[in-house]
Amino acid sequence: MIKYKAFIATSLDGFIARTDGSIDWLTSEEYVLGNNDFGYSSFMKSIDCIIMGRTTFEQVLTFEPYPFASIPVYVLTRNSDYQYHSQFPIQIFYGSLNELNSKLEKEKIKSAYVDGGKLIQSFIKESMMDSITITLIPVLLGSGLPLFANLSKEIKLKHLETSSFPNGFVQSLYHVY
Repeated sequence: MIKYKAFIATSLDGFIARTDGSIDWLTSEEYVLGNNDFGYSSFMKSIDCIIMGRTTFEQVLTFEPYPFASIPVYVLTRNSDYQYHSQFPIQIFYGSLNELNSKLEKEKIKSAYVDGGKLIQSFIKESMMDSITITLIPVLLGSGLPLFANLSKEIKLKHLETSSFPNGFVQSLYHVY
């Protein structure tokens, strides 16, 4: 069984991006804490592939250098005309989450990083998400794209651990029931 994991940052008021999709507030110099990556590199060592939505993928493509050159990335989109060709291991996927799960099982994937707010919500709605690490950034955006919106039912989480950092970040790991 594949473990689907999320690792994401939100503003204190629950937004993962500004209304226009910008994440400039995440890269503020005041949040830099030496070489501390807040557990991200350790998390990345625990996964076999990344699954992200098209919008998140297009945001990632603006990063220099491209951060996922050595790990398979599956980009989920409902737009069957969407194409992307790359030297990196990127696959565009148009099917359902269950179809993706079957494909990944055949590829012997054991652990996958789910990235992107809408995609995380979809995995939660389908009861496929195993765990979520949320890093709260000490800023109130007031509006933006929420991490959790329009969930059709209450979702129970089990708190596993919380860490705080001198720059004000608070990171919590939850198991999703």
